[in-house]
Amino acid sequence: MNSYEKRFGEPELISLTSKALQRRAKTKWLLLLALPLLVLLTLYAYPISRMLLLSLFDPEFTMKNYIHFFKISSYSYVLVNTFKMSISVTVICLLLGYPIAYLLSTTSSRIKNLLMIMVILPFFTAFLVRTYAWMVILGRTGVLNQLLINWGFISSPLKLMHNLFGVYVGMVQILLPFMILPTYSVMAGINKDLMKAAENLGATPFRVFFHIFLPLSLPGVGGGSLLVFIIGLGFFITPALLGGISDVMISMFIETQVNQLLNWGFASAMAVILLAVTLLIFPIYNRFFGMGKFMGR
Repeated sequence: MNSYEKRFGEPELISLTSKALQRRAKTKWLLLLALPLLVLLTLYAYPISRMLLLSLFDPEFTMKNYIHFFKISSYSYVLVNTFKMSISVTVICLLLGYPIAYLLSTTSSRIKNLLMIMVILPFFTAFLVRTYAWMVILGRTGVLNQLLINWGFISSPLKLMHNLFGVYVGMVQILLPFMILPTYSVMAGINKDLMKAAENLGATPFRVFFHIFLPLSLPGVGGGSLLVFIIGLGFFITPALLGGISDVMISMFIETQVNQLLNWGFASAMAVILLAVTLLIFPIYNRFFGMGKFMGR
């Protein structure tokens, strides 16, 4: 019998060993989390904190940047317009992406692989390149107008660019995969036996879809919508190149303040306001979809 066994009984010794193993496991988890936490603090927490400080100190504490933003109505208009455009693009991506995701989850493996390649392929091309491609397609002398004129559908070129239509086309084409992939991932995990059971009990395909498949796919819809909406809020290149004067988004104002006017304080204030409004909307999303549902719980 060793010294530990003499000092403690067998149950106490097992308990001490168990606690030591638990502490060792916690230490390992903390060491594993240390690097990701350091990255998050360095790349996210510090820049956001720095941005907040720049908006409030010039060099002393002041609220002039925020007062200036809400005092001039054009800034509030651009903020509202940014959210309207992001919501509209999200809805369009949902209407286009949900049927594609449904087809991916129900079709044969051969067609599924082909469609998946078509969905993922745009990720290999930069946003700027795709936006310039749309300028070539939608311009007054672009491919689309020339085809419509040659086929006799129109007599003069349509204005398909430098307006809201051009912005929506460009943004939807770029953001559509972000809607399809999360929605498909949830649809692929739905138990198909549930639909078969409902059909065996006499339910029509229409009722099977709307009462079983659609509710079970909502976490994917929520996740895809959140991704598209958040990314859409910060879009800059596509609205700048394909949009008009009335299609300005707040990211374009921030870029002007930073690169042209060198007004970092006001640019930081606009970024903080955009972030704050986005965080206020997030509880609404969490109320209807819930992060637990999105994570599969």
